[in-house]
Amino acid sequence: MDLTVSIVLYFVAITIAFLTIMLLCAFTVLAERRVLAFLQGRLGPNRVGYGGLLQPFADFIKTMVKEDLIPDQSTRFVFLLAPMIAIVTAIMAILVYPFGPTITIPFVEWTIPLVIARFDVGLLYVLGVTSVGVYGIMLAGWSSNNKYSLMGGLRASAQMISYELSLGMSLVGVVLIAGTLDIYSIVEQQSGWGGLRWNIFFQPVGFIIYLISAIAETNRVPFDLPEAETELVAGFHTEYSSIKFLLFFNAEYINMITVSMLATSLFLGGWQGPFVNQFPLLGVFYFFIKIAFFLFLYIWLRGTLPRFRFDQLMNFGWKFLIPVAILNIVVTATLALFDWL
Repeated sequence: MDLTVSIVLYFVAITIAFLTIMLLCAFTVLAERRVLAFLQGRLGPNRVGYGGLLQPFADFIKTMVKEDLIPDQSTRFVFLLAPMIAIVTAIMAILVYPFGPTITIPFVEWTIPLVIARFDVGLLYVLGVTSVGVYGIMLAGWSSNNKYSLMGGLRASAQMISYELSLGMSLVGVVLIAGTLDIYSIVEQQSGWGGLRWNIFFQPVGFIIYLISAIAETNRVPFDLPEAETELVAGFHTEYSSIKFLLFFNAEYINMITVSMLATSLFLGGWQGPFVNQFPLLGVFYFFIKIAFFLFLYIWLRGTLPRFRFDQLMNFGWKFLIPVAILNIVVTATLALFDWL
């Protein structure tokens, strides 16, 4: 395959991945509104398109045509930069997630891995990129010159930095078992037992720690202190409107999707499942079904659990999750040393 064809294929892959994530983001918002309505005995949006399927696009148009306000006393450049940081860091993590196995196109004999970029430290790249996203929230809170925004930014920075530690340590057990930081290789190593030899069976504690930390990292209920409507109006994005608000809104849902992709890839076998060897494209279906499970879990928790107090949130992270994560690493390392995994 020559250089020109490779560049064209990369461009097509990036475009397809971006459009897929944006559509998934739009319909996650619709699903959240419909599921929450069901949990609360309401109908939810069902007038725009069949069953409300076009509601996300109507909301997008409505938000785009709204007046774009910038507070007089804000730090203008940083105020404009913050949502761009949030959305770019959210999207960049998608590059290293494998959507499915390597497929072969007949007649031309091209083998195409269903991942945009694959390299040896893919997991480290994801952790590095996603950790930068907190800067967008911090800068938004500070630059708005609004006490509610500043409080939301401070809460977000403290919360995300605290739970970033337990999230990172929850993944060490998987790395010890796999012996690599390449996400594609980690998924491939879960192909045993008919595609069901998933790491969740060997790292149940690590999975639970990751799940809790990921919910906190994405500022979702019951860890939504940075955006607590009853306390801080809208938190760090109180002063944002139109396209800039939309960027923050999309960044939150894209982050939900990307942490679901990471959980799927590291703990639930990624695209692995029954009959994937015979029908490779079935792996793509498995991958998105597993992501849908995590997104439903996000919505279910939002409709079920109350919000923590901030002191409870910090104590839970530092005094419980991190010690348990360290203990999980020690136990996993010991078992790996004696080759019992």
